[in-house]
Amino acid sequence: MKHDIFQAIADPTRRAILALIAIQALTPNAMSTKFDMSRQAVSKHIKVLQECELIKPQHSGREIYYHFNVKKMQEFDHWLAQLRRNWETQFNQLDDVLLTLKDEENEQ
Repeated sequence: MKHDIFQAIADPTRRAILALIAIQALTPNAMSTKFDMSRQAVSKHIKVLQECELIKPQHSGREIYYHFNVKKMQEFDHWLAQLRRNWETQFNQLDDVLLTLKDEENEQ
């Protein structure tokens, strides 16, 4: 099952994993010590984050370190910024309409 970025960040554990590896790349074992869950459970969260390209693996000997994918988060942030601008435009237009209605009501 392919997950999307919204499903990935909807889970508080996955958001916490992202916050951790945004500071420092970690192995699944290191991550599991930060949470009250098994390495297997952490691995399932890692899989979802990796499917969405929010994290990237880097092999170092026998270990795999997971890094925060800044580029993917910037793409997501850019999309959110566009959405935010559209909302602000619509809210400003609504404010203008409401002010016009209020002014018309006061004139009567």
